Amino acid sequence: MNERWIEIRKGADFAKIGETFSIDPVIARLIRNRDVTEMDEIRSYLYGGTEGLHDPRTMRDMEKAVSIITDKIKQGKQIRIIGDYDIDGVSATYILLKGLRRVGACASVKIPDRMKDGYGINEHLILRAKEDGVDTILTCDNGIAALDAIAYAKKEGMTVVVTDHHDIPFEETDGERHYLKSEADAIVNPHQPDCAYPYKMLCGAAIAWKFIQVLYETCGIPVEEADEFLENAAFATVGDVVDLTGENRLIVRLGLEKLHHTKSPGMRALILQNNLRPEEVKSYHIGFVLGPCINASGRLDTAKRSLELLLAEDEKTASAYASDLIALNESRKDMTHQGVEAACEKIGADGIDRQKVMIIYLPDCHESLAGIIAGRIRERYNHPVFVLTDAEDGVKGSGRSIEAYSMYEEMTKCKDLFTKFGGHPMAAGLSLPKENIPEFVRRMNENCTLTEADFAPVVNIDIAMPLCYITERLIGQLNLLEPFGKENTKPVFAARNILVHSARVVGKNANVLRLSLVMEDGRWMQAVHFGDPEDFFSYVLEKYGEQETERLKAGRGSKVAMSFVYYPKINEYNGERSIQIVVQKYR
Repeated sequence: MNERWIEIRKGADFAKIGETFSIDPVIARLIRNRDVTEMDEIRSYLYGGTEGLHDPRTMRDMEKAVSIITDKIKQGKQIRIIGDYDIDGVSATYILLKGLRRVGACASVKIPDRMKDGYGINEHLILRAKEDGVDTILTCDNGIAALDAIAYAKKEGMTVVVTDHHDIPFEETDGERHYLKSEADAIVNPHQPDCAYPYKMLCGAAIAWKFIQVLYETCGIPVEEADEFLENAAFATVGDVVDLTGENRLIVRLGLEKLHHTKSPGMRALILQNNLRPEEVKSYHIGFVLGPCINASGRLDTAKRSLELLLAEDEKTASAYASDLIALNESRKDMTHQGVEAACEKIGADGIDRQKVMIIYLPDCHESLAGIIAGRIRERYNHPVFVLTDAEDGVKGSGRSIEAYSMYEEMTKCKDLFTKFGGHPMAAGLSLPKENIPEFVRRMNENCTLTEADFAPVVNIDIAMPLCYITERLIGQLNLLEPFGKENTKPVFAARNILVHSARVVGKNANVLRLSLVMEDGRWMQAVHFGDPEDFFSYVLEKYGEQETERLKAGRGSKVAMSFVYYPKINEYNGERSIQIVVQKYR
């Protein structure tokens, strides 16, 4: 793919911002690149605390929902929490269950089985709740789009309270949206058009935490007690890949501080068994190490295992659950690799790479892995991707999109093909009859207005910064920008025409490249690259020839000059510290 490297250029008085907040002008520019512009916003971004969290009571139906639940608690009614099987859903379920039990509620839980139940509340789960004597259903991380299921629950005489963060379902007529009405008794979701809550991008677990704050306050329990769930809200915020801006970023920062001193046996066991220490966990570890373990149980077994890990009250029990989840995640990795390989073969054989919206039917793929595989193919081709697989009642699928394409909105244009669908601009899920696959492929591609320019990957560079500008102080200040995640990404730097003196392959699996570079001022700097070393040497061979490639490998000095996309870090080895860069891309 023909990558375009584009430097972000947004203006501001970086020297003044740097002087005001005692930060390097480079840090000031990075903050401006994230559209944080006002002095109060910058101060909050750098140093904000709990005062930056919004009042949960301003969320539409929040007080109504809490009033319904407190009345049910006083009446001794049974409350059934219905969650979801991913990180966000499991975390939200845990928060609501622990919070409700703290105020004396008769509360139980049902997390849908991905294979048997599918996503969210449905008639089967409602009937089961009715048989169990449940009076009230409280959803989390689902329910906003379950209009028929909620209507059925109401017909059966049940009370339904929805807490969710997904988009409100709508129909579009002549370019005008008409939001569909739910029969739920109360809906807590900041995406509702007339909701006054100032921040809309909370995940399901964060909304559950907000709900428990108001519930505690209403029941006379110090609201500070609800802060024990901050680590779970932060975990879910990162794991559900919602925007890490505004209040979300603050929730994650404060939640990570809690996580560094977690009292949860389950969290501690999961962290320690992944060879980490609680105090060193960052958003990266949640997204790529710990979170996938929580997700693995919902994908390959039952999310009940992950919930039981969080509910564990002793180290021995927690350790056993953590070990099981890690083993499941290893299986998930192997199965994902096989699925990606099968998808790539299908793309090559069927000409799917000529589709604007790539729709890949893998009948034997485990349906829980469709979304992950779609994401990997999206990364490789930079197209919107759906992966479909056989299910008990037809075909299920998951989609992952690119920034220029709102997947959920485009799916509404052919919603008559689906038995069920929902999602976000960047990700979606669906069910449809097998015979509708060809029509789904045709209509999604005919409706697609993406151009070739939309498919060209863009590498947005924060700052083209010479290597000789990097200092330990600057690297230390980069920590002020954390936690990193969606919409608050790790800074991206670039340096041009850097002389590469030598390149050698290291690592147990010979999969790491170590480079010796000559900086702009003649000093030396080390670099590492975790991509394929053979790709690197092939690139050098094509551009500089065999002689220079051999000189580079032998460390005899070369004329190879390259531009790098990189991130600086401190390397500590045998008690010595040195600055090095991690090379992410080169040309």
